[in-house]
Amino acid sequence: MDDVIAELIAERDHSTDDGPVQTSSSRPEICLHLPTSILQFQTIKDAKQTGFRRTVQTCLSRIQKAMLHHQWQTAAELMTNYFQILEDNTSRKQASASKFIWMMGTAILQYHPNSCIEDVSSFARKMKSIGVKHYLKMCLEHAFHLLCNGTMEEAYRELSLAETWRYGEKSPAQQKALKLIQGYRSLLDYYTWAKKNSALQEQVDAEVDSGRAQEMHNYFRQASIGLHDAVENPGVWDPFILSYVNLLDFYDGFEEALTVLNNYAYNSRFPPNPNAHVYLYEFLKKHNTSAKKLIKVLRILHQLVPSHEVMLEFNSLLLQSKKKKHCREALGVLFSLLDFSTWKENCHVWKCLIKQMKKVIAEGHCDWIHEQWASRQDWWPPYHFSKYRAHKDFEENEGYACRKAMIAGILMGKGCKYFVTIYQLGSKIQGAKLKKMRHYVKNHSLRSICLTV
Repeated sequence: MDDVIAELIAERDHSTDDGPVQTSSSRPEICLHLPTSILQFQTIKDAKQTGFRRTVQTCLSRIQKAMLHHQWQTAAELMTNYFQILEDNTSRKQASASKFIWMMGTAILQYHPNSCIEDVSSFARKMKSIGVKHYLKMCLEHAFHLLCNGTMEEAYRELSLAETWRYGEKSPAQQKALKLIQGYRSLLDYYTWAKKNSALQEQVDAEVDSGRAQEMHNYFRQASIGLHDAVENPGVWDPFILSYVNLLDFYDGFEEALTVLNNYAYNSRFPPNPNAHVYLYEFLKKHNTSAKKLIKVLRILHQLVPSHEVMLEFNSLLLQSKKKKHCREALGVLFSLLDFSTWKENCHVWKCLIKQMKKVIAEGHCDWIHEQWASRQDWWPPYHFSKYRAHKDFEENEGYACRKAMIAGILMGKGCKYFVTIYQLGSKIQGAKLKKMRHYVKNHSLRSICLTV
């Protein structure tokens, strides 16, 4: 390795003396030379590490540093020399080296200003012949790169060839990679089907000949078989599930699509996935399923992600049932939303909350409000109802600030900081309205109710 490095340096110096080399390519040449500074490590003696491996390790560190600072030309020059790690006679080192070379090489070619898609494809072909153990993963990642560059047909060809690849007994990691390859190839089949189907739907008056119908069916069959096999394996398969369900639903496979979604959401073999419940809810909603079933689905989603945007629909569905237990639950859904910063300043949620609180108070169920407030009374005041927040809210939206002040008054009494601040700020502008609000708070706050009781 030392002799090779010295030879590379000599060649570099010689090429520098002779002047720049002209290339036939129209693109600027990506020069690849080893910096002289790396040679200094060859003189270090270490019983535990040879000069070869020290050089390689130093080279790797410099590549990583160059990539970190987006110095793609420097990284490319160093990568040419890092290939020599493949000469290491340790099989474990060789296996990991091919993986690192692939990962770093593709990243450099992706961002290098003088690189093109042909460079990536050429690099991929060479690496596949070296890193057999990582062949399938390289094929998959190369297909992603081709898709990102808009070459869908080449990506499909890459995935199809990878599906047929055979080399000894596959490891568990290779089996997983093969499943992903089959799934993504099927996803591209679905994309082609959807594109052709969309074009067909636009031609309202055009007759569908038997040849076109057969072509559509072939794409459907290829996509559905591959997607079915993919989603049968435990995992997170969101885009695959949606594509498969759309295919089944288009061909009137409601029950089959519903089975797929139920399995994805409720099968214990699959990891907890809030999106699975959202997909099930949207599908049932699309097919006008009863509110009872929709509530059942959203109740589980609420346990997983109480801050999800669909929770506003959950709140509406609960109120529509007009059952006491559902109205009580609906109130809790709004309180849960306001626990999260994403909903903290949402005017609509605060408006819904004051409306439901008034209704609950009118119907004599103040204990429902107290039940929600009990676990929040220690941290909601500084979170929602500080004096600073009152000034900020009133400045941005007076109506919103007044509704929020009424809620604060009901929960903590008319003496709380937020209520007092809003009352003082708005007394000159909305005096009559605020006096009415103060009278309501005085008679219906949780504190006044507790004193009455």
